[in-house]
Amino acid sequence: MSSTYHATDLEGGFSARRFWKELPVRALYGALLALATVGATLIGGYFFVAFVAVVAVAAAREWHRMVGAQHFGREAAIASLAIVTALCVTPGSSGVALPLFVVGAGALLAAGASALQNAPPFLGGLGTLYIGIPASSVVALRSSHTPDAQWVVLGIFLVVWTADTGAMLAGQLLRGPKLSPHLSPNKTWSGLCGGLVLPALAAAAYVGIFRGNAWIGMAAGFVLALAGHAGDLFESWVKRRVGRKDSGELIPGHGGILDRIDSALFVMPLAAILFHYFGPSELFRVAP
Repeated sequence: MSSTYHATDLEGGFSARRFWKELPVRALYGALLALATVGATLIGGYFFVAFVAVVAVAAAREWHRMVGAQHFGREAAIASLAIVTALCVTPGSSGVALPLFVVGAGALLAAGASALQNAPPFLGGLGTLYIGIPASSVVALRSSHTPDAQWVVLGIFLVVWTADTGAMLAGQLLRGPKLSPHLSPNKTWSGLCGGLVLPALAAAAYVGIFRGNAWIGMAAGFVLALAGHAGDLFESWVKRRVGRKDSGELIPGHGGILDRIDSALFVMPLAAILFHYFGPSELFRVAP
């Protein structure tokens, strides 16, 4: 989540005083979530799969509660089952065909269940793809046979987190012209710039620790951060469409799970594609 922008109502009324007042709570829960993510990533294996599955199921429930009918349990259960199944088969799959098939089948079933309740079938099915593909992507990255895969995944998380932080600080301190008032009134161009520069620099430094190519790391950080901001805008569009301020209230200071992972949902599939075509060797100097 790009936290610069989300603490706002539908009209964009959010004072700087309120932001700084709520910042300690946001920082505390953000740090706890980051520690849990780092721990699960370092442990790896099916512990990491279980961690991602818990987050994905919570996100699927929020999605269907936002876009579905009043009784959304059937669609959420179908999406959750498809996503968890895809995550379980991903580590042992030789390619992406099986996980994608499972997620795609779940999307079709969820869309059909939504249609039966006169809810939008497109949005009902989209949630399974929106959450399932990124979840399978990060599990595939972590379970790859590349040496030090955990550090590759943590590098991607670092980009997501520093993009959020850079956007938050630059957006609140510099403000300036709005980025997309019709989607999210508090998004600013200064926040976007801060959310691109800081992750690019952080990725360059992180890659440098592994004695990799810092320039390539900087470029990767910039591109992945740009995808993250696109993910943030997409979730803002969905919430705007359904008239919601936040996807939920599970995380104090952040909103729901989807509000927290919206950037990562766009970053992870792109990272998996880059990893597949270019490998980590140019970045981390490890064997593909």
